[in-house]
Amino acid sequence: MAFDTKISVLIVDDYKTMLRIIRNLLKQIGFEDVDEAYDGTDALKKLTTKKYGLIISDWNMQPMNGFDFLKSVRNTPEHKDIPFIMVTAESKTENVLAAKNAGVNNYIVKPFNAETLRSKVESVLT
Repeated sequence: MAFDTKISVLIVDDYKTMLRIIRNLLKQIGFEDVDEAYDGTDALKKLTTKKYGLIISDWNMQPMNGFDFLKSVRNTPEHKDIPFIMVTAESKTENVLAAKNAGVNNYIVKPFNAETLRSKVESVLT
């Protein structure tokens, strides 16, 4: 099943190289409208200025990490239904469960490639 690559995507990571990698992978699978934020606080500001159809966020960031950002998004009525994919280097079961309980739609463990990203994006957008 196809998904809409015309939607706006917000990627959140405090590591500029990772932002560039995710942006390039998204471009490979057809997304053009991609914005970046450097932590959860920055991302929350961006959510007030633009409508996003997908959020891809790192877990480990400062000052607001991805888990707290996810909880904030899910607790805001106008943002609570935005598909949210958490990206992390840690695959601890308790983290995956915590994110799932907080409302994450999918979870990607680094490192990953375009096909993994495509599959996760497809699962949350279709």
